[in-house]
Amino acid sequence: MAQLLDKIRRAVETSGKTRYRIAKESGISAAQLSRLVNGQSGMTVETIERLADYLGFRIVIEPKGKANKGR
Repeated sequence: MAQLLDKIRRAVETSGKTRYRIAKESGISAAQLSRLVNGQSGMTVETIERLADYLGFRIVIEPKGKANKGR
């Protein structure tokens, strides 16, 4: 989860858009976005999904370990 949040955080910071605009256009509150960028917890799955979608990310969950090594 930390890697996902780091990628979203970097995308927000390098987007060239204000945090307010990102929050408004992605449908989340500015406070939620601020918590994410500042590394605070409390992000819901829905909030992460909205931001990921807005920023052009696709969230994929794959198994760890041996089942994933052949890929």
